[in-house]
Amino acid sequence: MFDIKPFPIPVVADLGPGSYSEDETLDYISMPQGMETFHTPVLPEPEDIAQHAGAVQVLHEVLGALRKVAEGAAPQHTTARITLAGMTTPDLHLINQVLGEGEVSAQVLAEHGTPGLQIQESVFAGIWRVIASQADGTVSDWIEVGAVPEVLRQTAALDGSQTRTATLPMPPDVMNAPSVLVELQDQRQTWLPGHIPHVVNLSLLPLTPMDIAYLDHQLGTGRVLILSRGYGNCRITNCCVPHTWRVVYYNSQDAVILNSVEVTDMPEVACAAPEDLLDSVHRLHEVLLWVNQS
Repeated sequence: MFDIKPFPIPVVADLGPGSYSEDETLDYISMPQGMETFHTPVLPEPEDIAQHAGAVQVLHEVLGALRKVAEGAAPQHTTARITLAGMTTPDLHLINQVLGEGEVSAQVLAEHGTPGLQIQESVFAGIWRVIASQADGTVSDWIEVGAVPEVLRQTAALDGSQTRTATLPMPPDVMNAPSVLVELQDQRQTWLPGHIPHVVNLSLLPLTPMDIAYLDHQLGTGRVLILSRGYGNCRITNCCVPHTWRVVYYNSQDAVILNSVEVTDMPEVACAAPEDLLDSVHRLHEVLLWVNQS
């Protein structure tokens, strides 16, 4: 089984910007201590790779699909799927060794609340490992090539189309959340694919903890959970209203440094950038040159 990196930050963060006491001392944010960077995979010798023709063929298929996506031969937001069904354990081990684990991972929760999909970006941006757990206990395993796995967009769109329960009456301590909700609703009604994301920076607004709690309740929490690592972490969750995401940035000490809501189909921080896709083509091509020596 392909291991997915754990989520090291809390699933439900304590987010309460705008509330502090004048008696508190100034607490400076710690500087980042490290960053996830590309590391060339440690590969076996070419003569050992020659024993894994199935894995080598899959890697060549991945490179071909990646090149089409990166060079614009495929339509925008299109992804390609390469199945790993029937692969032997040694072949899967080699594929895992070559792809490694990148800085973006995701989960899609099933209806009953258990992980239905686990997703891990490889060290090559735009190449993703996807593992789907079925109700009968079977597991589907494939590689998806694209800016972001299509199932994340599909699940978010489905969650946003569901009928919501009656809204919660506004508690007396809520101050500015209603105006934020009106702004988000206006943006959702006019949003179209290709529009620039509309970002509401909650960290800069005078919001109480009750405001944040009311916002979270009104927007709802969907089934998509994405974690992007770089300098610190970025936790992304979809809301139960259309085209709306909660995006929270943490520093390397897991302290919240930016709390925001975005109206878009998918936050850019979760997606592989076009230049990163081209870079992945070059890097994977170099790896396969080594593999082809076998």
